Amino acid sequence: MMYKFTGFRRTLMAASLLLASGAYAAEGATDEKVSVEVANNISRAFKMVRPDWQLQSVTTSRMPGLYKVQILNGPLLYSSASGLQFVAGDLFEITPKGFVNISEYERSGDRAKLMADVARKDMIIFSPAGETKDYVTVFTDIDCGYCRKLHAEVPKLNEMGIEVRYMAYPRAGIGSKSYNKIVTAWCADDPNKALTSLKQGKTMSLNMCKDNPVAKQFLLGQEIGVSGTPAIITSSGQLLPGYMPADKLAQAIEL
Repeated sequence: MMYKFTGFRRTLMAASLLLASGAYAAEGATDEKVSVEVANNISRAFKMVRPDWQLQSVTTSRMPGLYKVQILNGPLLYSSASGLQFVAGDLFEITPKGFVNISEYERSGDRAKLMADVARKDMIIFSPAGETKDYVTVFTDIDCGYCRKLHAEVPKLNEMGIEVRYMAYPRAGIGSKSYNKIVTAWCADDPNKALTSLKQGKTMSLNMCKDNPVAKQFLLGQEIGVSGTPAIITSSGQLLPGYMPADKLAQAIEL
């Protein structure tokens, strides 16, 4: 017998709203480390077909019998104890308020922790003249059209009290022309001015200073799930992919 789940996708999309509104709090979440035997079983099984995968962590999940496996700089998977069966996708929980995306809830917390470790001096920050009510971190690329469109909204975001913290994510990869351009912005005497000029299509002499954080930020972006630009991370760690007008962004972070 086949069952039709009418509106199921819309219902799952609504699960994200529970996270954004803070209406969900995990209860009884264990997220505990597992035995060495289980971790080794999963590692051996995965390496049979993906020897390049390095397991960053193996912990219990909220679904009995499934273990949460984070691949270093890769996907989050849910595996059996043997590692011979796994699920690639998000784990949902049914609550009185509807479906909740447990995976995204946990990813948001992990993102927030990782972003908190990034020093302000390594970001290009556009701060409000007055009170800062909230902030967003934006992974950006010089040659991204929608990144330029979002950058044009920064003054309006600042007027709303939203601080914009830029991190580098050259989509073409490390060593590309886009990479060289964005490194030039980070290495400039006035990074804010340089970033704005480059996003306006102006040319600048390349400035490839040593110890710039661009490559490190690009890898961090991949680790937390960034796959395109602009990628907006809220102060709570929620990932908002793609361009959003200032008004919509303020609404998304409930400002």
